[in-house]
Amino acid sequence: MSKQDGAEGRSLEEGPIVVVGGGQAGQSWIEALRGAGYEGRLVLIGEEPIQPYQRPPLSKKYLLGEMALERLFFRPPNYYRDMEVETRWGTRLTGIDPNAKSITLDGDESLVYAKLGLATGARPRLLPEAIGGAAPGVYPARTIADIDAMTSEFIEGRRVAVIGGGYIGLEAAAVAAQRGLKVTVVEMAARLLSRVAPPETAAYFHALHTNHGVDIRCGVGLERFELGPNGRVARAVLSDGTALEVDFVLVGVGVSPNVEAAESAGLAVENGIVVDAQGRTSDPHIYAAGDCAFFPYGEGRIRLESVQNAIDQAAVAACAMMGAGETYAPTPWFWSDQYNVKLQIAGLSTGVDHVVTRPGRTPESQSVWCFQGERLLAVDAMNDPRAYMTAKRWLEAGVSPDPARVADPEADLKTLI
Repeated sequence: MSKQDGAEGRSLEEGPIVVVGGGQAGQSWIEALRGAGYEGRLVLIGEEPIQPYQRPPLSKKYLLGEMALERLFFRPPNYYRDMEVETRWGTRLTGIDPNAKSITLDGDESLVYAKLGLATGARPRLLPEAIGGAAPGVYPARTIADIDAMTSEFIEGRRVAVIGGGYIGLEAAAVAAQRGLKVTVVEMAARLLSRVAPPETAAYFHALHTNHGVDIRCGVGLERFELGPNGRVARAVLSDGTALEVDFVLVGVGVSPNVEAAESAGLAVENGIVVDAQGRTSDPHIYAAGDCAFFPYGEGRIRLESVQNAIDQAAVAACAMMGAGETYAPTPWFWSDQYNVKLQIAGLSTGVDHVVTRPGRTPESQSVWCFQGERLLAVDAMNDPRAYMTAKRWLEAGVSPDPARVADPEADLKTLI
């Protein structure tokens, strides 16, 4: 559909489409618009001073030094010029005026829009300054700048405390252990991956990290950091009274959606920017997608932090801007790389009441099948791509295998349905 087609297309003559967010969702958004035939003025705004790039490799190959910066970029630098996309890197959104259909950027620059896409993403939760969360040697892990700042710390024999036992923390812990550091993971919950995985998956990764020499402390919180004579973090004091001697700290305790500009503009906000199944916010000219969007899922709403969600939801929202009626009804998928293990996840394990663990074809491979009653909800596959792809197809088709047959290691997955 071109900008001249239909009433929706004609409305775009009022101004450009502006997409705010230089991450995966923002990149997907502009590509979907051009792919759908939009030929009008298109502006992409990113808060970071460089063009959009992949985030998943940051805590893996990039931190290990196995991936160059240029390989992180989604597209070569000339892509935006060739596609006639105006770019504003290193530019922050400071306000939205829905009545005037304009946004305000750093320096009080004003920019009008016909349609506005918010792909503002999320930011890492930081530890309170009162306990030393801003001390030198304490690092978040979200952006290239974050990773670049800590790279020089990864020296064999040094001691690092990883605060948070989620995927980001565990991926960074794996890199540190592979680099020969002495690693301690501190997780307040009773087990690793408590919000995102069943106990069986958590137990697999607990054993994996322990076998690589990582000291895992679950069920204990962080009280404070103590500084050394040089003003850097030197100790992490835990809630059980233990004091860990550290050379630096990596913080991975989750993220918060960037909703401030949307909230100030009067858009509906609840655990993210509230959107409908096409990405439309409470203002019909403003859309949101990616980590910042809170969208309909099943009988409720959800906000997903994943590459799949950023790509697919932004594409649906872009097409909705052009008048298309497609709705976003995903089968979520995720992945994580730790040591020599690739975890692939299909679906969401929320609401699971029955889990089946199935051995794979090699000693280190297995899959964890999550059911609610007889209905398959999700599968976590460790070094078992066959189980992952099979489960993903079933989830997308809305069919479920017999849990008892899944549990039989002799049963061929292909014959279960």
